[in-house]
Amino acid sequence: MGAVLAFSAHSILAQTIPEFVGTQTCATCHESAAEEWEGSHHALAWTEPNEQTILGDFSDVTFTHQGVATRFYRNDDIYMIDTEGPDGEMTTYPVAGVVGITPLQQYLIETKPGTLQSFDIAWDVVGQTWFHLYPTQDLPAGDGYHWSGPYKNWNARCAECHATGFEKNYSSETKTYASTQAEIGVGCESCHGPGEAHVKWAEPDSDFDMADWSKIDATGFTIDLSEGGEIEVQQCATCHSRREPFGDGNPLPGTGFHDAYRLSPLRETLYHADGQILDEVYVYGSFLQSKMNAKGVTCTNCHNPHTAELKAEGNAVCTQCHSEAGNPDFVSLPLKTYDDPSHTFHPEGSDGAQCKNCHMIERTYMGVDGRRDHSFRIPRPDLTYGIETPNACNDCHDDKSAKWAAETLETWFPDSEHRTRHYGQTFASARLNPTGNVLNLIEIAEYQSLPAIVRASALEILASISDPEIASRLEPLLEDSDPLVREGAISVQRGAPETERSVRLVGMLADPVKSVRIAAARNFLGMRIARMPDRMTNDLNNAMGEWEDSLAVKSDFPEAQLVLGGIGLTTRNMDAALAAFEEAVALDPQQTQAWGMVIRIYAALEDYPAALEAANRAVETVPNDTFLRQLQSDLSNRE
Repeated sequence: MGAVLAFSAHSILAQTIPEFVGTQTCATCHESAAEEWEGSHHALAWTEPNEQTILGDFSDVTFTHQGVATRFYRNDDIYMIDTEGPDGEMTTYPVAGVVGITPLQQYLIETKPGTLQSFDIAWDVVGQTWFHLYPTQDLPAGDGYHWSGPYKNWNARCAECHATGFEKNYSSETKTYASTQAEIGVGCESCHGPGEAHVKWAEPDSDFDMADWSKIDATGFTIDLSEGGEIEVQQCATCHSRREPFGDGNPLPGTGFHDAYRLSPLRETLYHADGQILDEVYVYGSFLQSKMNAKGVTCTNCHNPHTAELKAEGNAVCTQCHSEAGNPDFVSLPLKTYDDPSHTFHPEGSDGAQCKNCHMIERTYMGVDGRRDHSFRIPRPDLTYGIETPNACNDCHDDKSAKWAAETLETWFPDSEHRTRHYGQTFASARLNPTGNVLNLIEIAEYQSLPAIVRASALEILASISDPEIASRLEPLLEDSDPLVREGAISVQRGAPETERSVRLVGMLADPVKSVRIAAARNFLGMRIARMPDRMTNDLNNAMGEWEDSLAVKSDFPEAQLVLGGIGLTTRNMDAALAAFEEAVALDPQQTQAWGMVIRIYAALEDYPAALEAANRAVETVPNDTFLRQLQSDLSNRE
């Protein structure tokens, strides 16, 4: 027995995850791919500042915003920015990093060792001018959204999608970052995984042995992108999505998306009611709504993964499938002519004849950056005058009404199947009155043919008004095949009686997908459970540990501190709750919700002097908030 145990331990110790070797190592064999990658948006996602990389005008020019005159100049070979620092004083900083290549370029500033901030005066590469990313906002020093605040922190908010092998390494004790990366920029190993084992495999007369490594395939990679499909889409989605991370940096390529992130559903602040893009949501949530995703289309059907450009010009990228010839990989497509006035009803070569202008509306983010909606939807101007969602027709014909556009489409396509009721009509109504839309929301959640993100979005609304009847009706969705639906179904169970809820959710603690396990753990918080079998107790502890770990690596996020504060309140740990809410307002002084909780906790502990002192600090910081002023007044009168 002892010999067997020793052998097992040796095997475990011998297996290692491959190390990163760097893009230049990959390029020695994969020359053509490296040449395509060179100069791409991925390659230039993050670069060192020098004459070749910096495109902005640093010839001693000044840009003024909200009374602050920022100066851009050079000190020999060092690019300098003189601007308002975190303390409100004018401070001079050397440019610490360059972000992007076109249509805009941003610059990084190191405010203290290891802490990088993304400066919000950017260079318009096309227009050749400086501009502010938030031109209408007054963001003074000390505001959480000031360029030096937590929401503009590069280490926490941006770097993982602009680097390869990134680890944030934030210390909540010292409030400092010791971030590392294999290389800046999105290199080969960002998508293909660390290359050490693959290099070993490729060596002539190599003694490569899969058993020596952990989490690799037969060629030494942690992901096999040749399989395409969901593997490919989820790998691209790790950056091209609006999501909450569970880890401290880049997940190992090959990690399932839902084991690394919690995807944002079609929330009111992010998407229009019908699922069209509203805020900056980065593609994946839109693509999941599309028929193309349902039919197995992947990112590389349209995009060259190395150049990050489209595979063809204009409509040709669409007609590789949507044509009279069709595509044998997608046999369900009708064989008909699309790139023709008989379908577009616009002259050939005109803007109206471009597939993307009708089926992929464009919205501008970061001031000058146009992004396309990847839900590939049929224009629905009839929804515009029903629920005020945008439509592609009126994007161009802005001098016409939505009713005109709808009537025109009805004339062009009298037999269209795309004028039926849309889930967006229910979402639009439910956002105003969820209780009046329960049955429609339930039907959306249960309808298997709808995209999972749509069904999950209906479940999120239902969770806010769930009751025993709703929870019981939707219990079967806990076994749905899609993790987005299972996660949403868990949240609905908060409406069930506690004893029934625990029985229904205990199995979810061992779900194969981390996002689902964490959702289950969240919903066990505060439950009064006398006894569970050891296996289930272990599952609960493991899932709770995963949730706690995911919050710990986000301790530099004010929003994570709000969650930690809520956990403290639920578990009656007032010291932990108070510490979390205090940290939230330290990170973001405008967090009125956190200020209110700090004041109320001190009052609940009958430490009224501390409560009043906190109220005074809060009102001094956020002087126009009536809620905080009322708390201050109440405590002052008590004195």
